[in-house]
Amino acid sequence: MKPLEGIRVLEVAMYGFVPSAGAVLADWGADVVKVEHAVTGDPQRGLRRTGTFEVHGDPNPHVAHANRGKRSLGLDIAVPQGREVLYELARDADVFLTSFLPASRTRLGIDVDDIRAVNPAIVYARGTALGPRGPEHGKGGYDMTAFWARAGTAASITPPGTDGMISPPGPAYGDTISGTNLAGGIAAALLRRERTGESAVVDVSLLGSGLWALGHSVGLSLHLGRGWEGVAPSAHGSPTNPLSGLYRTADDRYLSFVMLQPAKFWANVCECLGRPDVAGDPRFATAESLAAHTADAVKFLREVIATRSLTEWSERFAALDGPWAPVQDTLGAAADAQVRANGYIARAGDLELVASPVQYDVEDTLLGPAPEFAAQTEEILTELGYDWDRILALKASGAVT
Repeated sequence: MKPLEGIRVLEVAMYGFVPSAGAVLADWGADVVKVEHAVTGDPQRGLRRTGTFEVHGDPNPHVAHANRGKRSLGLDIAVPQGREVLYELARDADVFLTSFLPASRTRLGIDVDDIRAVNPAIVYARGTALGPRGPEHGKGGYDMTAFWARAGTAASITPPGTDGMISPPGPAYGDTISGTNLAGGIAAALLRRERTGESAVVDVSLLGSGLWALGHSVGLSLHLGRGWEGVAPSAHGSPTNPLSGLYRTADDRYLSFVMLQPAKFWANVCECLGRPDVAGDPRFATAESLAAHTADAVKFLREVIATRSLTEWSERFAALDGPWAPVQDTLGAAADAQVRANGYIARAGDLELVASPVQYDVEDTLLGPAPEFAAQTEEILTELGYDWDRILALKASGAVT
C-alpha cells in the first residue's frame, strides 16, 4: 500500500511548479483531481518546443512529467455552476493545491477562507513565485526568474566576465525541485492533522526553494560578507590532489574523481588503469609526496585516461572503491545500470519518466500515465452523485468540458 492511498487532492494549478507537487503526491498514492479550464486546459499542454527539442503529437513529456497519475476535470470555475462543482469536490478533499495568484484566488472564490468555508479540515497548499508575504507577494514568476536568477544560482555558477549568464540545465528545473518541497510540506501537514486535528496552510515558493538549494553558499556568503562567485570551467579541481578533478577520455567525454583521501585510493586507481607499476613510484607513495607531486600525477592520469573511451573506463573503474562518476548526458544517465536497478526511471503509460526520488520499503515507484485533457470529467462528476441530466446541463452551460 502506498503511503498516501485514500488521500484526495484537488489541484487548481498550471504549468510546472505546483502540478509537479501533485505528481509527487500521486506517485505516493493520492487520488489527484486536476482541475483544468473547461476550454483551454492547462497552458502547459501547449508547450511543444524547448530550445532544439520539439515534441509532435501526444504523449507530451512536458505534460506527463508534472501530471502523471492524475485525473483531469475540465471545469470553468469562473462561472457559478463550475464553482459549485469545485466546492462539492473540496468538501471531500484532504488537500487543496493551487498556483493561482492572490488576486485570482479572491476573484474566483478559491482562497483559504472560501475553501475552508466548505471544508474546515482541508490542508490548503499554495505554490508561489516570491512567497506569501512582503511587498511583492502578489506577483507571479517562473523558475528562470524567481528560482534561478533571483535566488542566486545563475550568478553563482556563471564565471566572471561571461557575457550573459548560464541558463538552467533544462526546462522546469526549479519547478520540479520546488514542487517536491511542496509535496513534502503537504505530507507533513497531513501528519499534523492526523495527530492534532489542526489543518495547516502550506506555502512553498520558487524563491525560497532556490535559496534552500543554494543554502551552503548563501550561509558562507553571509558569514564572510562575499557573494559566491562562479569559476571558469577547468579540467582539474585541486592543486594538491590528483584524484579530485576531471579527466578527458578518448571520445572527448569526462571522468569525475572526488577522492578526498588520494593516498588511500592511488594503488586501486593505478590497478584499474592497467598500470599497477606506477602505484609504487616514490613520488606517489605517501599522502605528502602525492600532494607535492600532484602535477606529475595529473600528467600521468591525463595521458592514460585519454587512451580509452568513457564506456571502457566506466567498465574498468567499476572495481574502484573511491568515489568517481562518468560525466553523462541525460540519455546516458537514463540508461545507467544503477539508475535502472533502483527504479529511478519508470514507465508511465507510453512514456518513460523520472520517478520522484522518495521510495518506500525499497520498492519501485509506480507511475500512472498523465491524463488527456478533461478525460475523467464525467467519471468525477458521477462520483459526486450527479445524474446525466445534471451533467448534460453543466456541459450545455459551458461549466464543464
